[in-house]
Amino acid sequence: HRRRERNGAMTDWTDFDRAHLWHPYASVLDPPSAWPVASARGNRLRLADGRELVDGMASWWCAIHGYNVPELNAAVEAQLARMAHVMFGGLAHEPAARLGERLLALAPDGLDYVFFADSGSVAVEVAIKMALQYWRARGKTRRTRLLAIRRGYHGDTLGAMSVCDPDTGMHHLFAGMLPRQVFVDAPPNVTDGPWNEAHLDALARALERHGASIAAVILEPVVQGAGGMRIYHPEFLKGARALCDAHGVLMIVDEIATGFGRTSRMFACEHAGIAPDILCLGKALTGGYVTLAATLASRRVAEGVEAGGHVLMHGPTFMANPLACAVANASIELLLASPWQERVRAIERGLKAGLAPCRELPGVRDVRVLGAIGVVQMTRPVDARRVQPMFVERGVWIRPFADLIYVMPPYVTGADDVARLARAMCEVAETISEE
Repeated sequence: HRRRERNGAMTDWTDFDRAHLWHPYASVLDPPSAWPVASARGNRLRLADGRELVDGMASWWCAIHGYNVPELNAAVEAQLARMAHVMFGGLAHEPAARLGERLLALAPDGLDYVFFADSGSVAVEVAIKMALQYWRARGKTRRTRLLAIRRGYHGDTLGAMSVCDPDTGMHHLFAGMLPRQVFVDAPPNVTDGPWNEAHLDALARALERHGASIAAVILEPVVQGAGGMRIYHPEFLKGARALCDAHGVLMIVDEIATGFGRTSRMFACEHAGIAPDILCLGKALTGGYVTLAATLASRRVAEGVEAGGHVLMHGPTFMANPLACAVANASIELLLASPWQERVRAIERGLKAGLAPCRELPGVRDVRVLGAIGVVQMTRPVDARRVQPMFVERGVWIRPFADLIYVMPPYVTGADDVARLARAMCEVAETISEE
C-alpha cells in the first residue's frame, strides 16, 4: 500500500496514483475519484476499505467468468512454469495453435486464418490493413477508404478512430490527421418488432456512390457498444452482407464487445446468420486476465493480401503471447463447459424485469436489453463524477457515460445481484430525473 520517497517519507500509493497516473478518458491534472480495489473474486470487487461491490461492468465487458477463477488461475500458473513469452517471429508454440484452432471452429463459416494482436484496437488496425493490402495487391489502388456506420466505436488508435462516429467520437480533436472515411446513418434502435427494409437505403446509396473507392464496410453486429450502447435489427446486418457482396466490397465485423456470448449467441453475427470476410475479437477472449485480440480472415482475403508475393505488414512484439493464449484457451473451455446461454438469458430476463420501472421516469429516453446487456438512456448527459459515488454507496460498480447508465455484468452474476444492479440503476435514474 505504501512506497518510500527519496527523502525517506512514506506516502500512500493512492496519493501517487492521483498525482501522476492517467486514467481512461479522465483528466490527469484534475482527476476524478478512483476507488482503490484490494481484490476481486466471483462477481465482487473488494475495495481497500473493506466494502464489496457487485460488478456490473465485467471490467469493460471482458471478465465474463468473474474474477479469481480457479481454472484460469491454474492455466496461468501452468504456462508460467513453461514460458511467459517468446517472440512469434520465426518461432511457434502450442498455446497459439490450440487457440487458433478453437477460434476457427467457433467462428462463422469461411474464416480460415488467425492473426493474433495486442488489443481490440490493434485487431481493428490489422483488419483495416488487411482490407487495404487486399485491394492494393490486386491492383485496385483506388479502393482506399472504409465505409462505417455512424454511432459506431472501434478503438482509440488512429486507424480505428477514423472509423468511429465522426461526431460523437474523437475526430474533432484530430481534425486533418485521420483518414477520411465514408459514413452512413446508423439503423434505429430496434430491440424487437418488424423489420423495415428502408433502413438499408442509406448504406445502399453510399455503396452506389462510393463503391469503387471502398475497400471494406466495417460495423459492430447488432449491438453498437461504446458509441451509444445501441441495439439494431439483425436484418440490417444480413442486408449489409448482401450489399457488400453485390458491390464486391469486403465486410469487417467488429465482435470485440459482442463476442463470446454477450448477446446470448456465441457471436452476434449468428443473429443474422452471416459470415464476414474479416472478424475482430478481443475483450472476453481471455476472460479478462491478459490483453489479447485476434483478427480472423477468409482464404479470399489472405490470397488477396499476398497476391504478387506480398505479406501482411504487421507484427506486434507480444503477438500470440503464450501466457495470454494459454488463459484464452482455458477461458473458452470454461465457457463451453458452462451453461452460458442459460446464464445470459437469465440475466436478460432479470434486467428486463428490473429495469422496466425506469420506462416511466420523465428523465429516461429509452430502456433496452439484449442478452447480458442492460441500458437506460437518459434525456440528457449523466454527470459521471457526481453519479458514480451514488452507485458505490448502493454497493454496485456501474460506470455511466454520455447519456447512458448501463450494465454488462459477468455471466456468473446470479438473480439477486442482477436485481440489485437493476434496482440501483432505477434509483439513480429516478434521482437525476427529478433534478
